Amino acid sequence: MHVLTVIDHPNPASFSHAVAAEFMRGAQAAGHTTELADLNAEGFSPLWSMADIESTDTPPPDVRREQERIERCDAICLVFPLFWWGMPSMMKGWMDRVFSWGWAYDQLDDPDQSLLNPRTGVLLIPAGARSDEMEEEGYTAALNTLWTKGTFGYFGLSPRKIELLNGSTGSAPRRAALLERSYQTGLTLEPPAQN
Repeated sequence: MHVLTVIDHPNPASFSHAVAAEFMRGAQAAGHTTELADLNAEGFSPLWSMADIESTDTPPPDVRREQERIERCDAICLVFPLFWWGMPSMMKGWMDRVFSWGWAYDQLDDPDQSLLNPRTGVLLIPAGARSDEMEEEGYTAALNTLWTKGTFGYFGLSPRKIELLNGSTGSAPRRAALLERSYQTGLTLEPPAQN
């Protein structure tokens, strides 16, 4: 498969970047080709604007470039730190602008009916919070409902899963285990579901 990894973190020395690198290393070890979209390094504008709204037939060039990346991949991995229980602004803006009405979806009644071909979808999300804290407060279930059962169906991601990398601000052994988990996630990527 061809695997696109999209990362949102402004610091190239961040743990999120290490996660993305290990994921791609695992995917390459499994025989897949990889491509990295580093939104901050590439200067992607996350600002949804009138140009986006008015360009229903021809998207802005930066959006079309990202759509072409998606069109040529069989699997996509989004890497970003959990930020106020959601996505940081660059990733959210990338999603808002790139997965546009008429290109990714045009129906609201069935979120599993994307206009895009199925792609395997993975979210690798470093999170400082412990998994038991997130589960007890309902955050894990809420994120699964929001992203796995909701948004990513419109994007044609099937199969799709979230890997919360809890304790990413913890000890060196903990961080090493999370990086190994990221590698294994790339190594064991499932192929896209068939239509």
